[in-house]
Amino acid sequence: MRMRVTLILFILTVAASVAAQERCLICHAKPGFSRVEETGRKISLFIDTTIIGHSVHAGKLCTDCHVDVTTIPHARELAPVNCRRCHYSGNPVGAPQGELYDQYAQSVHGQEVAGGNPKAPICQDCHGSHDIKSHDSPDSRMAKMNRPKTCGGCHIEIYATYRESVHGVALLRDSVMDSPDCASCHGEHNIGRPTDTTSQVSPAHVSQTCGECHGPMGVASKYGIKSDRTTTFEDSFHGIAHQMENRTVANCASCHGFHDIRPQDDPKSSINTANIVTTCGQSNCHPEASVQFASGKIHVDPHNKESGLVYYITKFFTILTIGTLAGLFVFIVLDLFRRAQRSRSGK
Repeated sequence: MRMRVTLILFILTVAASVAAQERCLICHAKPGFSRVEETGRKISLFIDTTIIGHSVHAGKLCTDCHVDVTTIPHARELAPVNCRRCHYSGNPVGAPQGELYDQYAQSVHGQEVAGGNPKAPICQDCHGSHDIKSHDSPDSRMAKMNRPKTCGGCHIEIYATYRESVHGVALLRDSVMDSPDCASCHGEHNIGRPTDTTSQVSPAHVSQTCGECHGPMGVASKYGIKSDRTTTFEDSFHGIAHQMENRTVANCASCHGFHDIRPQDDPKSSINTANIVTTCGQSNCHPEASVQFASGKIHVDPHNKESGLVYYITKFFTILTIGTLAGLFVFIVLDLFRRAQRSRSGK
């Protein structure tokens, strides 16, 4: 009997939910349904059920997100959808796990929203609203190939610059999926300002961020790019000063740029031979830089022949040191042998 009652209640609940959904669509399924704001801007209120049906929320009801809709017709102004109702660690509805909302709240975007900036992005601006797809879907706004354009909706000038960079060309034109997009460097929900010491692109962490690809364990070598860039930087004057927590010393971005990184043979590249003096001669670096000053080798590996004279000097001192220590060892052995002979002769 109890099972029968439970089944009846379940059927009634489903029927009521379907009925409520249908009531929403009485208005929102009309293609021309819209409203005009006081500013004169026309906002479409039409909901394409086909789009929702292909989204990650296909099985959800309108009121699962729009929880303040309790009667129909509903109030003209509804509260923003609170994605945190489902997206938290341990949620029972199968939503992605992790404290993503907390990360967002601490990010530059979340702080701007909390500060009352009406242009700051919320979840829907990046992920979509009724058309949210899994990030694995090529149609998702958060798919790797689409993320630069999504971020470019707000950061249009940066997007235009990135598209022309070595990273943007590799990803967007050549479909090299290992090439970094916005999230690769800035993060996703935890995006911070460059002035934030916890940010991935702060002076404290930018070399580590670049090293994810250009370090010994990165993917750079897969494409014929040297993978010793971070190690040679760390061994340089700039790198040593950086390890001593000098945050004004040059890092990767100081020389190569960030959104506008170009190949060395590109005339517009900051590390092109014709531009090195200007790059080194920035007002906060070496304003007295000359052609001779900027002609020295950069990213020097003293154990690589490409380092020229530095390699041979390193080799010479290595041999000299080993030879000296070997000679000293031989001298000590011979001296001990001589002392042992004298000791035996004395007996």
